[in-house]
Amino acid sequence: MIQKLRKQSLCSVPKMNKRVVITGLGVVSSIGIGWGQFWNNLLKGTSGISAVSSFDTSNHFTHNGGEVKNFMPKEFITEDRLESLNRSSQMALASTKLAFADSGIHPGYLNNYTVGVSLGTTLGDAQTIEDIDALLIEKKLIGRSNILKIPTYTAPCNIAKEYKINGPVLIFTTACAAGNYAISYGYDLIKLNRADIVIAGASDPFSRIEFTGFNQLNAVAPEKCQPFDKNRKGMMVAEGAGMLILESLESALQRNADIYAEILGYGLSCDAQHMTQPSVDGVAMCMIKAMKEAGIQKEDVDYISAHGTGTQANDRTECAAIKQVFGDRYKQIPVSSIKSMIGHTMGAASAIEGVTCALVVKNDIIPPTINFETPDPECDIDCVPNKARKHTVNIALNNSYAFGGNNASLVVKKYI
Repeated sequence: MIQKLRKQSLCSVPKMNKRVVITGLGVVSSIGIGWGQFWNNLLKGTSGISAVSSFDTSNHFTHNGGEVKNFMPKEFITEDRLESLNRSSQMALASTKLAFADSGIHPGYLNNYTVGVSLGTTLGDAQTIEDIDALLIEKKLIGRSNILKIPTYTAPCNIAKEYKINGPVLIFTTACAAGNYAISYGYDLIKLNRADIVIAGASDPFSRIEFTGFNQLNAVAPEKCQPFDKNRKGMMVAEGAGMLILESLESALQRNADIYAEILGYGLSCDAQHMTQPSVDGVAMCMIKAMKEAGIQKEDVDYISAHGTGTQANDRTECAAIKQVFGDRYKQIPVSSIKSMIGHTMGAASAIEGVTCALVVKNDIIPPTINFETPDPECDIDCVPNKARKHTVNIALNNSYAFGGNNASLVVKKYI
């Protein structure tokens, strides 16, 4: 009987033979709304860091961040819906609309397919908790609209409601690796034939909680983020959202879609060691798993989008892991961190970096690591300092590492 059940279960496992491609991109960031503006400013080395304006930072150690100051939700969301949407949902929905418009998919088209939503975040919308706390202190009514904004899962649910999506809807809260987790799960949904189209990405708003927390950890740079620089002083807290439209290659070809890139696979690992200190072996294992699943060798990687936060510990660990995985070839692989420009957008970081990787392999141009001044012997990688570079990139590796030791690497390939 047991053997019979085993045979049945093996027969029921779906074949993972579908190719998964990226056909739409949407971004909300401090250097641009929409991938065109974002990409142009990335290549120019534009900084999106400015003085924090959403709350008073006079009692904090630092005062700069990557706020998205030109985001106008009313351009994307009807006024009757805005009241019930937190900023995380607003940015997620805006970037989703941008991604769908970019893909050429109109809402009616979705009725004929199984569509999923796979999103990541760090805290959801901590701003709402802060607002409620202020109301409680002032002994004012919290209000129904604030209650509706609290749950972490609201962003993907609001996207599903907007587009009447009845497929899988998920949220990943694996901190700063959440974007890659969400994209990877979206990839699985299509490979396993559980969805035809997946909206995948992440969103995280600027919040006093995160800003204060990282300040207390002495992990925030006072003026600028300098990944891999010997005199780097820390990260830069930021906000943003990045969304990718994933679909099977068959679906994309059927509707004659423009294809940015193909996803080959991903790797996940957990350091299981320390809440905040990354592990060289854990990070290395993640990259190795990603390449193994993608069916590529280390010689095939043409570019690495680094986690590159600008903290002493993260950059040192990531560089050591790259050396461990790629050996003597490590200096030949361009490795850049766009966090030098947009700051650390928490759970949204690797989603926005996933958008970047798709554009890198599509256009064969690598964005720079800006603010690089003094080489660090421990970080002697090619960090594409200060200026974008034309470089043929067939395969890009997108790295993300999070508190709790949650690591995720995604392999993105030029579509041919």
